[in-house]
Amino acid sequence: MGAFVWLVALIAMEPAAATTDSTQMRQFHPSLDVRRAGGEIKIDGSLTDPGWNGAQPATNFTEHSPGEEVKPPVDTRVYVTYDEQNLYLAAVCYAKPAEVRASMCEREQIFSDDNIGLFFDPYGDASRAYIINLNPYGIQYDALWTPNNGEDSNFDLVFASTGRITDSGYQVEAAIPFKSLRFPKKPAQEWKFEFYRHHLREVHYSMSWATYDNNESCWPCQWGTVKGIENVEPGKGMELLPSFVAHQSGRVSDPDCPKTSFENDDIRGDFSLGGKYTVASDAVVEATYNPDFSQIEADASQVDVNTTFALSYTEKRPFFQEGMDLFQSDYFTVYTRSINDPNWAAKFTGSSGKTRVAVLSAHDEHTLAILPFEERSVYVPMNKSYSNLLAVRQSFGQSNYLTGILTDRRYDGGGSGTLATLCGRLRLTKSLYLRGQAVRTFTSEPDDTVLTSGLNGDTFDGGKHTAAFDGESFTGDAQLVGLDLDSRNLYVGLSAYQRTPTYRADNGFQPRNADRRMISYAQYQIRPKGTIFHRISISNELGRIWNDDRLRKEEWISLAANGQFRFAQAGIWLGHVRQKERFADVDFSGIWSIDAEVWATPIPAFEFGGSISHGRQIARHFLTRGKETTLHGWADIRLLGRILVEPNITYTQNRDPNTKQMYFCGYIARTRVGYQFNRELSLRLVGEYNNFSRQWSVDPLISYRINPLSTFYLGATYDYDRYACGSMPGRYTTCLSQRQYFMKVQYLFQT
Repeated sequence: MGAFVWLVALIAMEPAAATTDSTQMRQFHPSLDVRRAGGEIKIDGSLTDPGWNGAQPATNFTEHSPGEEVKPPVDTRVYVTYDEQNLYLAAVCYAKPAEVRASMCEREQIFSDDNIGLFFDPYGDASRAYIINLNPYGIQYDALWTPNNGEDSNFDLVFASTGRITDSGYQVEAAIPFKSLRFPKKPAQEWKFEFYRHHLREVHYSMSWATYDNNESCWPCQWGTVKGIENVEPGKGMELLPSFVAHQSGRVSDPDCPKTSFENDDIRGDFSLGGKYTVASDAVVEATYNPDFSQIEADASQVDVNTTFALSYTEKRPFFQEGMDLFQSDYFTVYTRSINDPNWAAKFTGSSGKTRVAVLSAHDEHTLAILPFEERSVYVPMNKSYSNLLAVRQSFGQSNYLTGILTDRRYDGGGSGTLATLCGRLRLTKSLYLRGQAVRTFTSEPDDTVLTSGLNGDTFDGGKHTAAFDGESFTGDAQLVGLDLDSRNLYVGLSAYQRTPTYRADNGFQPRNADRRMISYAQYQIRPKGTIFHRISISNELGRIWNDDRLRKEEWISLAANGQFRFAQAGIWLGHVRQKERFADVDFSGIWSIDAEVWATPIPAFEFGGSISHGRQIARHFLTRGKETTLHGWADIRLLGRILVEPNITYTQNRDPNTKQMYFCGYIARTRVGYQFNRELSLRLVGEYNNFSRQWSVDPLISYRINPLSTFYLGATYDYDRYACGSMPGRYTTCLSQRQYFMKVQYLFQT
C-alpha cells in the first residue's frame, strides 16, 4: 500500500489552477434567459425562420483541453427556444469550412467528426441528464447520463435534427418533442444546460459554455441554467410499436458431413406489438407481446480460450431502455440479457419529486443460468422462467442517491433466485465521495440433476453444498465500500469487496463468488509545457484477493503512463503488471506483463490503433505458466465521406518458454464495411473469422431508419465451418453450415 499512500500525499503538492487567458471571461454556472418562439421553425439548419428572431445566444465558451480553462481557438453560439410541442436547440460553430470534419454516417457513429453536445438536466439535481451530440450534418448521438453509470448510449430519444456546412463553419438545428422528455410539472421550468463542442484538428479541442472548477467531481453540478421555459407539459399519450419479422433458416442435414443435403425450414412470419402509455408527466407503462428481441448485428466474438469465467455483452434491445439506469449497480445485480427470449414483458417507470421507481416483469421461453464458483462459471439451460424486478431510487442534494433493488426469478419445474440490495453514493466534499452496496441473495435450486450433469459430484462452500441441482436452498451475501477522490489533477480510489460462496444473482451477471478483495488506485495528471505532450498521466494500482477461507488467491501491482501528443490526435499508453495467483490449488508466482497501446488520426479519413501485451501468464486449461503474447490492431477508414471500413484483429498465444509447446494460439479477425446513401439508408457487410473455432461468418444488411424505432431491415447471416476431408489426413474444406434470411419492418406510432 506504500505506493497508494505516496500518491495520496500528492494532494498536498497539487499546483494551483492554471491562469486563464486574459481575454477569457470565466463564467461559472452561466445563465441564459429564453423566450417562446415568435413563429414557425423548420428544421433545415438555416436558422432564418421567424421563430429564431430575438433569440439570445449562449456565448463565451471555455476551452478545457488541451488548454485549461482558456479562450478557445474558435467561437461558438448556441440558441434555445420552444413552443407548445418542442424544445428547439441550434448551434453556430465557427471554423474554416475546408477544415470541418464531417461524414454521412450511421446514427451514433459521429465521434470521428466535429460535433456539438447539447446536454440538459430538467430536474437540476444531477441524478440524470439527457445527452445529445450532433455532427455537422445533424446526425445524432444520444445517451442518458446518471452518476453511477455515466453515459448510457443504449438510450434512444426520438427527435428531429439536421445540419449544414456554411461559409463560416457549420450549423446544426434540433427539435425535441416535450412528449419524449421527463421533467417537473410546474408553470416555470429552470433546467441545467451545457453546450460542449468537440473541435477535431491536430489535437482534440474540447470547449463548453460553462467554466469548470476542476476540483469539482460532479459534472452536471457545474452546468449553466436556462430559464424562461413556461407553461409546457411533459409528454402524455400513447405510443404503439408494431413490427413484423419474416425469416427462413437452413443448415446441413448432417453437421459432421458438409456434403449432405442442405435443409431449409419453411418461411416463418411473426408479428409483435409494443405499447407505451404515459399516464402522467412522470409515470409510464410499457408492454410488449411476442417481441422480436433478436439483434440485427451479431455480437463481436471475444477471446475466451484462456478464461474460465462467463463473458458479458452489451444490451442493445430497445425495450430495455427507459428507466433501466435505476437497475445499475457496482455488483451488476441486474443484467437484462439474462432475460434471453421473452414472449412477453411489461415495465413501469415513474417518479415523484426526487424519488424514482421502475418495475419490470417478463416471461422467458429459454432461460440460460450462470452458476458462479470460486474459479469458474457454468452455463445451465433452464427452459422457461418468470422474472420480476423492482428498483426505487431516492436522490438528495446534488449527485447523491440511495437505491434499493429487488429481483426474483421463478423457474418452471421448480427453483428460484431472489436478490435484495441497497446501494448508494454520498458526496462528502466537492472532490470526495463515498459509495457502498450490500446484497443478500436467496437461492432455491431445482431438483433435477440432469440439468447439471457435468457438475455431479462437485461441491462448494467448503463441501457444505453440492454444485448439482438437487433441491438445496441457501442464502448468500455481498458487500462493497469505496472512497474516491476526484480533483483537478489527482484521482485516488480505495475499494473493498466481499462475496460469499453462496452468493448468486439469477437476474444479474455475477460469474464469480467466494472472494474478498482490496483494491487501491491512484492517477496523477501533468500538463507539461514546451514538450510534444499536452497531457501525461501516471497511475498505480495495488490489489489483493482472498477466498472465503481467507486463503490468498491473487495479488498484483501495476504502474502505467498515458501520454496525449500535440499532433495527429495521437496518444500512447505504457503499463507493467506483476502478480501472483493461486489457481486450481497451484501457486503461480512470477506472473508479469509489459503492455503498450498507441492510437492516432494522422488525417481526417484515417484512424488507427494497436496494442501489445507480452509476459508470463497462466495457461489455465493446462495448469502451467507460459510465455504469452497478445496483439490487437484496428483502423477506421473513411472514403468519399460515406464509406466506413472498420477492420480489427486480435491474436493471442501462450507457449512453454523451454519446450516451445504451444498451449493455445489463434486469432479473431473482423471487418465491418458500411456505405451510407443518406441519413436514412445504409448498406453494411460484416465478415468475421474465428481461428480458434475455425468458423467464418458473413452478415450483409440493408437498413432504412426513419428514427431509432421506425426501421426496415433486410439481411442474412451465413456461417461456415471447417471440416476434415474424409480419409485425407491434414486436409480440410470450409463449407456453409447454416444460414438465415430475415426481414424486419417496425414503425413507431405516436399520439
